[in-house]
Amino acid sequence: MALKKFKPTTPSRRFMITTDYSELSKVDPEKSLLAPLKSTGGRNSYGRITLRFRGGGHKRRYRIIDFKRNKFDIPARVATIEYDPNRTANIALLIYADGEKRYILSPKGLKVGDTVMNGSQAEIKAGNAKSLSEIPLGTLVHNIEFEPGRGGKIAKSAGTYAQLMAKEGKYALLKMPSGELRNVRSTCIATIGVVGNEDHKNEVHGKAGRRRWLGRRPHVRGMVMNPCDHPMGGGEGASKGHLPQSPWGLPAKGYKTRRGRKNSDRFIVRKRKGR
Repeated sequence: MALKKFKPTTPSRRFMITTDYSELSKVDPEKSLLAPLKSTGGRNSYGRITLRFRGGGHKRRYRIIDFKRNKFDIPARVATIEYDPNRTANIALLIYADGEKRYILSPKGLKVGDTVMNGSQAEIKAGNAKSLSEIPLGTLVHNIEFEPGRGGKIAKSAGTYAQLMAKEGKYALLKMPSGELRNVRSTCIATIGVVGNEDHKNEVHGKAGRRRWLGRRPHVRGMVMNPCDHPMGGGEGASKGHLPQSPWGLPAKGYKTRRGRKNSDRFIVRKRKGR
C-alpha cells in the first residue's frame, strides 16, 4: 500500500503522511463479526488509572478475528480487504465454501478474489495456515501460536514476521521480530507470509488531533510536574537534579523490573539483546 503526501495548505498538512488506502474495499464491515468495544480511558475495573495518557478518541466496534485458523481443508475466497481501527494491520474477510465468514489478518500480497486454506492440504503461499512441522525452512510466517490451539500470539502487527530457522524433534526454531531465537512446538499453527500494511511505520500524523482521534492524550514529562505529582518535579526553573525514575519512584534507566524467570524462558535459545 503506497504512501500519500499532502500539499501544505495548513500547518498540519505540511508534514502529514498517510497510506492511500487504495487496496481497501469500500464496504461496511461484516455485521455478524462485530462486537461492542467499551472505552476504558486507561482505567482498570476499580476505576484507577493503570495506563496514563489514554482517553477520548473515536468510538469503535471490535472486529472478531480468527487467530486460531482452525477450519481445516476447506477453501475460502477473499471477499474484501478492510481497515480495522483496533490494529495497525488490515483485515481480510474470508467466505468459506460452506458459507461461513471469518476475518483474518491480511498478509502482504493478498488480493480480493484469492483463495486461501488452512491445514495440511494448503499450499505454501501467503494467507494459508499450516502447522510449523509442514512449513519449509526459511519461510516467513506470522500469527504464530505459542501453544497449540490457543491462537496466534506472535507477529501480528503491520509489517511484522518471524522466520522458521530449524526443526528438531517436537520443536521448531523461530527467529522472532525482535531478533530473539525461540523454540516453539512444531504442532503450533502459523500463517505464511508477512503481515500487510508495512508502510504503517512511515506514517506521520502531522497534528496532535490525529493522536486524539486514536485515544492518545498529551504525554507530560515528569520534570515539568509539581513535586506532589512526580518525584522528578519541582524546582525553580528547569532543573535536572533528579535521578530518572517513574512516578512511583522506580529507576527508569537500566533497572530490571522483570520478576524472576518465567517458565517459557527455557524455550529461548538466544535473547533479543544477544546475551
